[in-house]
Amino acid sequence: MFEISELSVIAAQMETSLKGKVIAQGSLGNSPHKFVWYNRSHEEFAELCQGKRIGNARLMGRWLGLDFEPRYRMIFGEMGGKIILHPKGEAIPKRYHLLLQFEDGMALTVVIGMWGALELYKQGDELSRAYIKGMATTPLDPGFSQDYFLDLVAGITAKGKRSVKSLLTQEQTIPGLGNAVAQDIMFRSGLNPRRNLQELGKLELERLYHSILSVVREIKDLGGRYDETDLFGKPGGYIRLMDSKRKECPTCSAAIQTMQYLGGACYFCPVCQS
Repeated sequence: MFEISELSVIAAQMETSLKGKVIAQGSLGNSPHKFVWYNRSHEEFAELCQGKRIGNARLMGRWLGLDFEPRYRMIFGEMGGKIILHPKGEAIPKRYHLLLQFEDGMALTVVIGMWGALELYKQGDELSRAYIKGMATTPLDPGFSQDYFLDLVAGITAKGKRSVKSLLTQEQTIPGLGNAVAQDIMFRSGLNPRRNLQELGKLELERLYHSILSVVREIKDLGGRYDETDLFGKPGGYIRLMDSKRKECPTCSAAIQTMQYLGGACYFCPVCQS
């Protein structure tokens, strides 16, 4: 699944490689998928796309907006799969869930893996959509300061018990993060996924904050994770520290433990993460 770091890479690539292109034809795809969410019929989407010019790309946590000028905005959200820009003459996938063909002969395809949203709105209307509406500050926003983070956690812990993994992956408390990147954040901060936020001291919270920033920025700087691809189909250069392939802790060599917790597998070191 794309997380904020990968989508920030794709958004920047869209700004330099897509902006200004005119859509000759748009299609919502030829491969039915019950977990791909559209908000337009195929016919309506094709009509609204034709002749639109690609404008700005904007990042919204695990959602990406791409302006179709005038007046519309395409939303790619909560998705896994591939968003690929094809040069003129390159074959496109036989099955796809979105196809944009441009007047210069290039094409953009989207192939969804498990699930995802591909929706077209009048600009501004997407802000009322669930998961986008009222979105909190993300780790790539200037406002994601240490003071903001400490206040955020204080507000959460005042309401009751909540774990470190819950903070990172549940309810979009910190938009843009998912289960995969949360593993490395927890490892770098030395915190067990089940650790109660109410138990954390100021130094531990500061370490968690800096781990969030360092992991998100490093993944972005390396072009994404190794098992995700950018707009041109190139895999990222970030290799996760904690995943199903890791058998020993990279710090102390203890055997990595696995548990199912809050909707996904957690990989952690029982020695380094307390």
